[in-house]
Amino acid sequence: MDFNRQVIEEFRANNGRVGGPFEGGRLVLLTTTGARSGDRHTTPVGYLPDGDRILVIASAGGSPRHPAWFHNLRANPVVQVEDGVFTYDAKAVVLAGAERDAVWARAVEADPGWAEYQAKTTRRIPVVALEQVAGGPPNASSWGAALKLVHDAFRRELRTIRSEVAASGTTLGAQLKVNCLTACQGLSFHHTAEDTGTFPGLETRFPELGPTLDRLRGEHEHIAGLLAELRRTLDRNDPATLRADVDRLITDLEAHLTYEEEQLIPFLDA
Repeated sequence: MDFNRQVIEEFRANNGRVGGPFEGGRLVLLTTTGARSGDRHTTPVGYLPDGDRILVIASAGGSPRHPAWFHNLRANPVVQVEDGVFTYDAKAVVLAGAERDAVWARAVEADPGWAEYQAKTTRRIPVVALEQVAGGPPNASSWGAALKLVHDAFRRELRTIRSEVAASGTTLGAQLKVNCLTACQGLSFHHTAEDTGTFPGLETRFPELGPTLDRLRGEHEHIAGLLAELRRTLDRNDPATLRADVDRLITDLEAHLTYEEEQLIPFLDA
């Protein structure tokens, strides 16, 4: 409990970044409602990206019993998720049958530690999908801080993917493909929201930003091309070119994000 409390405090103080055994991994804070007590309980849990949802695995380190948070969400499936940028309500769905088996196979392929946990226990380790049902703006004090927070989350995820690609060798794992596609989907959504909402609003209020916003729109088109190429590489199942695609995307995206922050944050905070 003390360890969990330390992780939770570090997570919230550093916008989702923690050290120790979770450093460099994907982590969220999951808050459930006690099945018997009705009290709220927050637990740090690792997750797997999966498009519009995330997946958590109730391994409990191979314990003979399911973790308490799993019992809680079975009784009260509406939970709260904190990912370091957003806090949102989600519906917990315990996967079953072929869907559960496919996700479990992906997880084990990406990290054999899951299989080691299963070998320690006779229970069938559950896999849970968390599907967002309600949310709000980023957990930031200003719109400029919100932009930086979202950008930093993309930076961390792409660094994680780069590490996974480097470790993948000559094969592309199924979960690695999902991780890449989920990041592509998130970036595309973010840039579309900027092009259709943020940028027009800024341009109306600050006409002098016109040339800067035109440049950023052009960079969005360039990055969309890189994302499309990355998707084609994944379709071809071509590990030889995946690393170069990811490196190129990260290099160009980093420059884009830095320029956007330098140019827009002063106006957003105004």
